Amino acid sequence: MLSSDKSFIQAYNAQAAVDAQSQIIVAADLSNQAADAPHLIPLVEQIEENLSERPREVSADAGYFSEANVRQLDRMNVEAFIPPDKVKHSEWRTAKAPRGRFPKNGVRERMRRKLKTKRGRAHYKLRQTTVEPVFGQIKQGRGLGQFLLRGLEKVRSAWRFDCAVHNLIKLFQAGVCVRPEGVRA
Repeated sequence: MLSSDKSFIQAYNAQAAVDAQSQIIVAADLSNQAADAPHLIPLVEQIEENLSERPREVSADAGYFSEANVRQLDRMNVEAFIPPDKVKHSEWRTAKAPRGRFPKNGVRERMRRKLKTKRGRAHYKLRQTTVEPVFGQIKQGRGLGQFLLRGLEKVRSAWRFDCAVHNLIKLFQAGVCVRPEGVRA
């Protein structure tokens, strides 16, 4: 993968889409591309495939923003909350809600304006309690900060396995368990 200083490193970019209420991972993938934006629409399509329905909205960090992504989500009737610029969390808290009409031109300007509204800030803020903790739980809580395998397909399988383990733990903690009938020990 090409790093930020334009050198090649042995690394992978793990992606996960997380349900806002349960912290269950509903889509996961991994690539050797550093950029996040090309992975957004395939993740939304994977959500639809896994759940047999399309999400109503998507909140993602600035790395996933592209005008093409926002337009495609709009065509898919999925509301986007994706900042076009990296913004510190403290700036979101202190931003004043804008007044007046939304800009008619420019996907970036409309998204910036939308995310400054009370509704936009509230929806985008959900990321702090949904996807960010999931990555923290997987990386820090379970010690999965790096992969020990080589090769894209092997590492993708390991990532998806780790995501499945995360989901099983969440389901167990929620008291959801499967007890097959007729099993005797």
